[in-house]
Amino acid sequence: MSALGRCEFRVAERSWKDFALLRWALVIVFLWFGAMKFTAYEAGGIAPFIEHSPLMSWLGMFGTQGQSYVIGTIELSVALVLILGAYHPLFSALGALMSAATFMLTLTFLMTTPGVAEMTAGGFPALSAAPGQFLLKDAVLMAASVVLLRASVRYNPPR
Repeated sequence: MSALGRCEFRVAERSWKDFALLRWALVIVFLWFGAMKFTAYEAGGIAPFIEHSPLMSWLGMFGTQGQSYVIGTIELSVALVLILGAYHPLFSALGALMSAATFMLTLTFLMTTPGVAEMTAGGFPALSAAPGQFLLKDAVLMAASVVLLRASVRYNPPR
């Protein structure tokens, strides 16, 4: 064994059955949100988040609907990998990692999107209903993703 130890991948539900609740809830979120990205309504709705994000504004080169297609394709891919993760250990970890990364990225919108702070309530940390509180829910989704990831990867330190 190496001096660094090794990681063992496993299907999260094999360590605790309730992890299935997290996995399938995340699958539903990614399927639903991903499918919605193929509508003009959703494309217009996410445009301000993308436009003001230093990490994602480059997607603007695809146009409003095009950038939404890219994000929708990614979200549907995350859903697929999460589904595969219910049956294969490596996909269990990969899907949870992709999910966590997605929500970490969307949480950065709290700092970059205009209108997040509610000025009539004193400004930040008072959050507007939209987009502020809408974005804050991603903290819970990210936590669920990290818990699923931790259950999917076990580190075996060197002895």
